[in-house]
Amino acid sequence: MQLRPAANAGAFALSLVFLFSFAHAHNITRLLAKHPEFSTFNHYLSLTHLAADINDRTTITVCAVDNSAMSALLAKHLSISSVKNILSLHVLLDYFGAKKLHQITNGTALAATMFQATGSAPGSAGFVNITDLKGGKVGFTPEDNDGSFAAHFVKSVEELPYNISVIHISAVLPSAAAEAPTPGPAEVNLTGIMSAHGCKVFAETLLANLDAASTFNDAVDGGLTVFCPGDDAMKAFLPKYKNLTATGKAALLEYHGVPVYQSMSMLKSNNGLMNTLATNGAEKYDFTVQNDGQAVTLKNKLVTVKITGTLIDEQPLAIYTINKVLTPKELYKKGDAPTPAPAPAPEKAADAPKSSDDDAESPDADSPADSPDDDPADQTADDNGAFALGRVGFGSLILSVCLWFSLL
Repeated sequence: MQLRPAANAGAFALSLVFLFSFAHAHNITRLLAKHPEFSTFNHYLSLTHLAADINDRTTITVCAVDNSAMSALLAKHLSISSVKNILSLHVLLDYFGAKKLHQITNGTALAATMFQATGSAPGSAGFVNITDLKGGKVGFTPEDNDGSFAAHFVKSVEELPYNISVIHISAVLPSAAAEAPTPGPAEVNLTGIMSAHGCKVFAETLLANLDAASTFNDAVDGGLTVFCPGDDAMKAFLPKYKNLTATGKAALLEYHGVPVYQSMSMLKSNNGLMNTLATNGAEKYDFTVQNDGQAVTLKNKLVTVKITGTLIDEQPLAIYTINKVLTPKELYKKGDAPTPAPAPAPEKAADAPKSSDDDAESPDADSPADSPDDDPADQTADDNGAFALGRVGFGSLILSVCLWFSLL
């Protein structure tokens, strides 16, 4: 039996879609995690939020340095902003695999870096000169350096042509411009921004809670994302909020903040669990980010909320409006739920007992008051379901590729 031309074309197109999507997906921290000699470099990519920027780009080269070279950099006791600029100089906005490095046209190339892309690099300080030297060596130096090559190509670490190349170079690239002190972010009035854009009730509630307000303000410089309930949603929740303990009130407010900067594009591409300002060693206080087309939702076992707007999205701060109050399930595990109204006494002994659903008031319109603890059996089922889905998706990919090759 032969496939019809339309079926042939469909299988071919499907296989190309799968191959394209896999070819253009990378995660720099996962790639480097397989190589412990770069653990310090990898850690600072995450700490400075460069990892997310790298993952958002394609056709890119990361010049990684080992733990010894990073120790020499950290011994200078630079600010985290300066460390970020220096590491940005090690991210080339072009693809250079091992083969290309030894076949550079005319023996030398000038590569723009992520430091140049920030707009804060003076002159040509954000460019790196790559030169194929005698004896098979390849040298690297910032364009504004004295011309000497302080770093050399050591080996290829990971290559996904022509998406991302991770190469090992021998030393940190020296750059006075990148090491120069950088001004800290301008002081931001968090509650002022919220109040002026439809989140006045949440802002006032936050201001009234000194512990939570201090946690939010302290987190801004290192990166902060806030999910702010609109006034109508917050007003409807206030009676329940007032019945929480002092600890519960602070935790609920802090649950609306994430201690990293997340742009809208990052939220759309990084689905999964996300920790919050309320997260600590004993309690998770996390939620799941999910996408449905252009819509982004935040979900836990009690509530699902939707991001409805953007108040500010400028690193290191992003504030988004949401249509409901995020209610952490951890509050109800600890018995910190709003106190339900007392159940009425039965009028007659012969009357059938009322169900618990009729007698108690739920802590949130989306869920029962006593949220059950995470059930290990449920978690196992979820994991098994995810595994099964992964096998189906992978099987589809294999089938598509096989069909493609059979048509050649």
